[in-house]
Amino acid sequence: MTKPFIAELVKRMSLREKAAQMTQLTPLFFGLEEDMDLTGPLGEKQLKPDDMKHVGSVLGVYDASKFIRLQRKHLEENPYGIPLMNLCDVTHGLRTVFPIPLAMGCSFDMEAVKQSAAVAARESAYMGIHVTYAPMGDLVRDPRWGRVMESPGEDTYLNARFVESMVAGFQGDDPRSPEKVGACFKHFAGYGAAEGGRDYNTVDLSRGVLREYHLPAYLAAVRAGALMAMTSFNTVERIPATVNKWLLRDVLRKEWQFAGAVVSDFNSIDEVICHGVAADGKEAAYKSVTAGLDIEMMSTHYLNELEQLVAAGEVNEALIDQSVIRVLELKDRLGLFENPYKDCDPAKSEEVNLSPEHRRIARDVARKSIVLLKNEDVLPLAKRGKIGLAGPFAESRKVLGGWWALGKAEECVSLKEGLIQAAPGVEIVTAMTGELERIRNGGDVKDEVADAVDTLRDCETVIVAVGEHMEDTGEACSKTELRLSPNQRKLIEALSEAGKKLIMIVFSGRPLVLEEAEARSAALVQAWFLGNESGNALADVLFGDYNPSGRLSMSFPRSIGQIPVYYNRLNTGRPQKSESDKDFVSSYLDSSNSPLFPFGYGLSYSRFEYSGLSLSEDALTASVQVENVSSVGGTETVQWYIRDIAASVSRPVKELKHFEKVSLQAGEKRTLHLKITKEMLSFYADSSSDPVFEPGEFQIMAGRHSEDISGITVRIEEI
Repeated sequence: MTKPFIAELVKRMSLREKAAQMTQLTPLFFGLEEDMDLTGPLGEKQLKPDDMKHVGSVLGVYDASKFIRLQRKHLEENPYGIPLMNLCDVTHGLRTVFPIPLAMGCSFDMEAVKQSAAVAARESAYMGIHVTYAPMGDLVRDPRWGRVMESPGEDTYLNARFVESMVAGFQGDDPRSPEKVGACFKHFAGYGAAEGGRDYNTVDLSRGVLREYHLPAYLAAVRAGALMAMTSFNTVERIPATVNKWLLRDVLRKEWQFAGAVVSDFNSIDEVICHGVAADGKEAAYKSVTAGLDIEMMSTHYLNELEQLVAAGEVNEALIDQSVIRVLELKDRLGLFENPYKDCDPAKSEEVNLSPEHRRIARDVARKSIVLLKNEDVLPLAKRGKIGLAGPFAESRKVLGGWWALGKAEECVSLKEGLIQAAPGVEIVTAMTGELERIRNGGDVKDEVADAVDTLRDCETVIVAVGEHMEDTGEACSKTELRLSPNQRKLIEALSEAGKKLIMIVFSGRPLVLEEAEARSAALVQAWFLGNESGNALADVLFGDYNPSGRLSMSFPRSIGQIPVYYNRLNTGRPQKSESDKDFVSSYLDSSNSPLFPFGYGLSYSRFEYSGLSLSEDALTASVQVENVSSVGGTETVQWYIRDIAASVSRPVKELKHFEKVSLQAGEKRTLHLKITKEMLSFYADSSSDPVFEPGEFQIMAGRHSEDISGITVRIEEI
């Protein structure tokens, strides 16, 4: 029920003032950056000077002092005393930058994910930020898409767990509380399924596929209490998400009972015209508001068209009132009517930003996100002797990853710095480091490669730090080539042929094609972009001060031609039963079907064995024993998968249903249990809103990763 004071505010506002509350603009329009007149930004958007007194939210004020100044001016000018709301992109940290979300997904540690969001919320709140445009729940299967770095990965269940943990970290029990901000989940819906991995491209998904794989993470955000939702740039069933009534009204509002505000992505109402679904701004505004879009980001069709649409009888003003009420209720839920400045405090902001405690947490999350992909007994390294270090990321601090908010490269720990700090007794010999830009730009490096081999001639072991430029990840960063750049491959080849044991550290915002590099390495570490504490976290793992426990949240392809490759595929009518099976089955002539590294994969310095997979008498509880058979204590991520063997529609060969991180000392054994629920066995048989359970045979599986599991088959008639 709407609070009386909000209803009264809406009653007093003019239609144009309501449209302004439904508008979000950047700081430039508010005069924070420069003086403006009608020939500048206001004129370009056909805004009147008085409109700025009523605009409901600002996009991206990352400065506490500036926001206080802006809010004070706004409250002085707004006749109703309605506070301005500040919304920003804080994806994986504000000033303290954590690993990219794809890397944090590899931690399989939801408490660590929650902690990272809580730190980001604390820094954001003191800076005057009220809502962050995170988490992203988009399911991703195509590493050509640059924004895979912003997603937890390819699995529906893991993504849902990740998203709910982020929301909990951002908002806590009450977003009004000190040091908390609102969460806006995105991009609703299906943005990660862009054809060809090309950003902003067409998405073509059936409702059944949407419901089964893509929507659950967004639903998890709703159930976790996220205050806002952001629409995606793409079409769903050929209708842009921004104006898609089925998505916004039928699914989000009616089925899920979402009561929060819905915001467009940057300029996406205007882009409805480019999609060919609106002839002009007037039609775009009509379709957006009738679909249930509450806030227009960085276009002004609501301000310029809603009055005419109401006057013509095409839009009922009551519909606009509903959106304005949701915007004002959002501000109320954030506590802005009580305190328009909330936690905004320049001194406190400076105190908490990149504090020692925040850096400690960032280091812990970073090392949990590292994935050891290969180890031929060369790791961990001894803290003595001589180690070679080469490659463009050896000394680089550009390890923040896409969407790094206020992070600064100079505040990051490089790999070399981390190694020196962890093992001051080790002599580190560097060669062919630096010049990160040459990853992109190429050029002849024949002489540099020869010099590197000569410089490292006395080093038996060489760490080679390679990858992709961090600015090649994120939005508008799609790629058709995912191998390491030619110059990096030349360096690796030369060092390998010189007989060096190569420990390859890969920095990237996506799974790269590493088949050639893997073949030449003695050890392979997927470092992703780990943020401020990158070098320290990597040194912890390389020297064995931390036993790696990360597991891949996205499969690594053998080649571009395999993409998309993901673990929970359908079986097809002609499945390949073995690698030698090639005749008239679903396979490639020139490659294996399997990825280079599958979902859930990751090594440890410990070795774990699984045994005794069994079911309870009622077949509704599965058990498995996990034993650390090594001499090193470590953490295993036990993964539970289920397959529905025969159903009314084709079901995946396996689906992750639960995971549990268990720490075991050397020689320790533990029995773990899975309580099988109806939800785990249910699926969307058609495009309807309700999943169904169908009695039949199910395979219950447990193991190290998606391609190393054992199973037991059981018939379940009711549950």
